[in-house]
Amino acid sequence: MLAVMTSEPEQQIGVGSQDAFQRLWTPHRMAYIQGENKPTGPGTEGCPFCTIPAKSDEDGLIITRGDHVYAVLNLYPYNGGHLMVVPFRHIADYTELDEAETAELAALTKQAMTALRTASGAHGFNIGMNQGVSAGAGIAAHLHQHVVPRWGGDTNFMPVVGHTKVLPQLLADTRRLLAAAWPES
Repeated sequence: MLAVMTSEPEQQIGVGSQDAFQRLWTPHRMAYIQGENKPTGPGTEGCPFCTIPAKSDEDGLIITRGDHVYAVLNLYPYNGGHLMVVPFRHIADYTELDEAETAELAALTKQAMTALRTASGAHGFNIGMNQGVSAGAGIAAHLHQHVVPRWGGDTNFMPVVGHTKVLPQLLADTRRLLAAAWPES
């Protein structure tokens, strides 16, 4: 194979030179990618789900508190309004919940769906838990259930092609709307 020699300098598309792409920079995601504030062991030290309840609802992005679990916005949401229902007790596995915790986790999940429909007109939901690191849990040491609102057509070119999610609202504003729309139990 012959190498073609040119007098043109090598062009490095996207490395500081202009190209056809526009970029949405999301440097706040780097903290998540690098594991900032993720607990490294099985204990409660450094666990954000253990420290959040000590904060005010506004500072912790807590939407509501029950006796055994609380609902909090996800700092790194997949969609606007993405929240989590989290037991106060530091446990890793769903089978470790007692009956009262299980019942309240289910009740707050239902209330979250109602609040998200009221506040944002959500058409559907992705609800689930990633149990263990190999299953995709970002914080495997502390159980949490995701409630992700969905709308018809909400998957557009940004996440599919651009691998970027556009969130139209600040988390503090989303927390206020959901707290106001949260149904009475």
